[in-house]
Order: sequence, then structure tokens, then C-alpha cells
Amino acid sequence: MDSNLVVRALGALAHESRLAIFRALVVAGPEGMSAGEIAQQIGLSPSSLSFHLKDLSHAGLVTGQQQGRFIYYSANFDATNGLIAFLTENCCAGAACGVEAAPQCPGAST
Repeated sequence: MDSNLVVRALGALAHESRLAIFRALVVAGPEGMSAGEIAQQIGLSPSSLSFHLKDLSHAGLVTGQQQGRFIYYSANFDATNGLIAFLTENCCAGAACGVEAAPQCPGAST
């Protein structure tokens, strides 16, 4: 993963509301949630939610898909797994350290 993308992703997650949104979408799984559901669960106004979703989308961590009148957002599990792999790729300088690899997120392609 490109270090510029990692910085962008970590920067997007470095805000309480965006982190809450992202975590809610991870729990929701590949089906995702509508913007209204996210706003209600997190307790954000629609304009604030839109701002934060845009930032998460630009970082590649969240995708949106139009379904009728609604946009359903979901976590980008491939990007999430890439970020985790980048952060842990040189764990313990390659020595056995007892740290198990993180399991793949359920929505990631294999």
C-alpha cells in the first residue's frame, strides 16, 4: 500500500465522528447502512455526516452505492485489510513474536 494512502486513511480515522462512522460500517458488514441510519446511530446532523463520509470516501475507506432514493455506505474491507497489512508487515523484524496475523475482514475479496 502506498504510504500516501496510508497517511490519508489514518488522517481520516483520526477524528472521533469519522472513527465512529467507520466502526459502525464495519459492524454493518458488506450490506452497509443508509446515510439516515448512520446519522441516527451516531447522532450527527445530515450536513455533518455528509462532510465526514466525504472525507472517509476520499481516503478510500468507505464506498457509497445508490439504491433507489437512498445511498448505502459500506466499509471498504479491501482497503482496511491493506492498511492493517501495511502497519504490521514488518512486525518484530520478521522474528516469531507471538503476534497472530489479523483475520481478513468478511467483506474483503480473496
